[in-house]
Amino acid sequence: MRWSAGVQAVAAGVLSLGLLASQSAQAGTLSAADLTLLDRVTWGINESSVQAMQAMGREKFLQWQLHPTATDILPAAAQAQIAAMTISLTPLPALVAELAARKKLADAVADPEQKKQAQQAYQQDMTKIGREAAARDILRNLYSPAQLREQMTWFWFNHFNVHQYKADIRLTIADYQDRTIRPHALGRFRDLLAATVRSPAMLRYLDNADNYAGHINENYAREIMELHTLGVGSGYTQQDVQELARILTGLGVDAKPENPRLKPELQPLLVRDGLFEFNPARHDFGDKIFLGHAIPGSGLAEVDTALDLLSRSPATARHLSREMAIFFMGDTPPDPIVAAMTDSFQHTDGDIAAVLNTMFHAPGFAAASAERFKDPMHYVLSAVRLAYDQRVILNTIPVQNWLNRLAQGLFNKDTPDGYPMQSAAWNGPGQMATRFEIARQIGSGPAGLFKPDQPGATDQPGFPQLQNALFYDRLRQTLSPTTLAALSQAISQQDWNTLFLSAPEFMY
Repeated sequence: MRWSAGVQAVAAGVLSLGLLASQSAQAGTLSAADLTLLDRVTWGINESSVQAMQAMGREKFLQWQLHPTATDILPAAAQAQIAAMTISLTPLPALVAELAARKKLADAVADPEQKKQAQQAYQQDMTKIGREAAARDILRNLYSPAQLREQMTWFWFNHFNVHQYKADIRLTIADYQDRTIRPHALGRFRDLLAATVRSPAMLRYLDNADNYAGHINENYAREIMELHTLGVGSGYTQQDVQELARILTGLGVDAKPENPRLKPELQPLLVRDGLFEFNPARHDFGDKIFLGHAIPGSGLAEVDTALDLLSRSPATARHLSREMAIFFMGDTPPDPIVAAMTDSFQHTDGDIAAVLNTMFHAPGFAAASAERFKDPMHYVLSAVRLAYDQRVILNTIPVQNWLNRLAQGLFNKDTPDGYPMQSAAWNGPGQMATRFEIARQIGSGPAGLFKPDQPGATDQPGFPQLQNALFYDRLRQTLSPTTLAALSQAISQQDWNTLFLSAPEFMY
């Protein structure tokens, strides 16, 4: 296994302090390749996921992950937390209307100090909605048996990134993840792309709400081609950007319950779906030439034609296949595996599950994926999953804080390219030192995870028992002599836990 210089330097220092150890797995009839697959398909191996693969068998388990049969199968304690959230209780249009009214009242307050307080209260309410979305995401990632769907929901959110702190996107971030990304995370890419085009969060974030005939804004059109589909260097031109921007005119956001006033001939072309609106009065109905194809001016149908061209382009198949391969296998996925994934993408009309199935079954997948260095999301979630398995945490704020400290906070990336997947972004000495601090917090006690986010609440005592059958039955045999020596120097169970979660092996 190759470590970066940063990982080696910091790990050496940790070893000298007696702070090192390993990853997890367990036993029975599962091979090393089975466990590698399990660790990649999930947010991190724990005892319950090992038992699930053992019970179902490798192939049946994998196919269930690729084609989960239910949207939510969470422990009751996790589901109860989600059910009590505002984002679960209030439909998005009502929530947006309520907060808009509150903002209007705050802005109308005459007294400067009272106005400031009212505006701060409004911002706090917005932030609460964003934190609820993050909490729901964390609970699903930790406890959903449909682990691959949750991973791919995060992957596609990052691919179609929006920043929650732009405009009022905090209000729509939960809806964007839950209704735009998640239902299509393992489906057809064309459907996922279409869902993002109609998302109020995306239309706000990339300024297409301000793109209309006579006032063209190219921002969204450029990112659709550069980031979302074809990729850099795929042959599209500035003229294509301009034409796609014209095609996208009129796609926007409208929270008002009443329809806009339109000329009689335009009224049949109006489309509204929740906050999404296609307003034909704002659309450029001129004919376009996009990617060498003539697209007559017709309204929203032009968008469908453009999305067909983009989603079925060989460049899109290559771009997305490589991104998925990097996500699961690390910085340099084997070219033959990426080529096989690309072929699968094209032959199945962008069936994401089929592309992933090709990757998981490719010769060399296990060896290649062993090189993947965990980004902060995978590191933190795998540590908590291993530490507490089916014991449901009562407070996700510590997890959110750890991700923020590691510079991969949920919904916090301000640029449309999303968080980087390459290991160089996450394996520097500063990053590793912070990981070791987090390992100590998780390994030494509940770290606030079992302290409800309520006034006067107290944290439950205790710490995880990581030195268990899951370790002894399988993983101990996979550890280096250096790691085993470090573990043998632990002076307490808490110290052993910290060493275990700080190991170079656990970083991959």
